[in-house]
Amino acid sequence: MISKVLHLIVYSALLNGQASQSLEQLDYVCPMDPDVRSAVSGKCPRCGMALTLGIPNPVEYGIEVGTHPRLVRAGQPMELSFSVTDPAGKPVVDFEIVHEKLFHLFVVSEDLNFFVHEHPELAADHSFRLTTRLPKPGMYRFLCDFYPKGGTPQLLTRTLLIPPSPGAPFPFEAAKLSPDLSEKKCTNLDVEVVTGTAPPIAGMRARMVFRLSPADGIEPYLGAWGHMLAVSDDLVDVMHTHPFLADGGPRVQFDLIFPRARTYRVWVQFQRAGVVNTAVFNVPVATLTSSN
Repeated sequence: MISKVLHLIVYSALLNGQASQSLEQLDYVCPMDPDVRSAVSGKCPRCGMALTLGIPNPVEYGIEVGTHPRLVRAGQPMELSFSVTDPAGKPVVDFEIVHEKLFHLFVVSEDLNFFVHEHPELAADHSFRLTTRLPKPGMYRFLCDFYPKGGTPQLLTRTLLIPPSPGAPFPFEAAKLSPDLSEKKCTNLDVEVVTGTAPPIAGMRARMVFRLSPADGIEPYLGAWGHMLAVSDDLVDVMHTHPFLADGGPRVQFDLIFPRARTYRVWVQFQRAGVVNTAVFNVPVATLTSSN
């Protein structure tokens, strides 16, 4: 639910009170990055979305997840379907393209050791469909990121349970994360992270600067210089965001607000020389105290 899933494109604007009602009526705003504003119409220089006049009130849409076969097993191929409805319960048939795709799907396991970023395709019945496999029994969280035409950007979560073999107990495996900000060696890129405060403070803007090496060959990935998904260790808080500052060089800055004092698993993706690299960090977030 949007009330529980703190999607950064909505959350940051609401939390920081960046616009009064009068400004919302006058400013052209990026629906994906509300801090990007202009006095005239145009496109967002950060994500390429068309600017809209004012910030629309966030409205939650519905989404139903189906599987074929109905009973799925770990390691076996299955087709996922995602059917979107508007607040009145009517099927949605038109969607905005966001970062070169109509639908971004993130799948994470309960223990946060499994992660994929996929893009289901729009079918003739207006549902989105994807054929995939999930590696082991357990609980998986689906994070569905899309933008219904005429609505507001959505990040909705759904849960899928993959049963164990008949007679075996269900394997609930809560995430157990230890802080890890060490440099990561990916497929053809090394990724180092530096946070503005150590550790970041819950409820305050955190600056995360990623240093990429080698510095050559950095390319946009799905219309952005990087993609980030951050999930709390209890799977309650989810944030999907893109760089605040980036120019194709070796320094990429993300600004985000961690809502609670937890440990967050952060997946960040960069493309170099045609290869998508995924680096994983465990970021501890503290409560504000007089000593911070």
